[in-house]
Amino acid sequence: MKRAAISLLAMVLMVPSLGSAGPEPATPAREDKCPVCGMFVAKYPDFLCQVVFKDGSRFFFDGAKDMFKYYWNVSRYSPGRAREDIQAVFVTEYYDLKPIDGHKAHYVIGSTVYGPMGKELIPFEKEEDAREFLVDHSGSSILKFGEVTVEILKSLD
Repeated sequence: MKRAAISLLAMVLMVPSLGSAGPEPATPAREDKCPVCGMFVAKYPDFLCQVVFKDGSRFFFDGAKDMFKYYWNVSRYSPGRAREDIQAVFVTEYYDLKPIDGHKAHYVIGSTVYGPMGKELIPFEKEEDAREFLVDHSGSSILKFGEVTVEILKSLD
């Protein structure tokens, strides 16, 4: 009985090390700049986004629009890197101002709310919040991560 309990305890203690929950969002330093537009991102915590690579390096952005520009053209903004090496994407949820998984977010476009770089994709964790925002702020549509295209980004410039 004692041997089984010790074995069970050893297995339980090993579980956290078996599967990594993945990277956590980080806070940018004062000197961190958006690789797309060059703005200092710490000044815009309400719109902060970040991309984390498998090697642990990360890039911060002053809004989802620039993050998507980077995502769709990684080699332009970070020569030698590839989109396939991105491990996680975090965006700041509009209402709660907390980092959320960018791949799972709902993005409102065409609204009357502007970000640091003008027209912006406004991220939400819950689709119902995105729908409410869309109505309240005259948005044109709600998109999922994979629906945001280069053409849509050009229309926001």
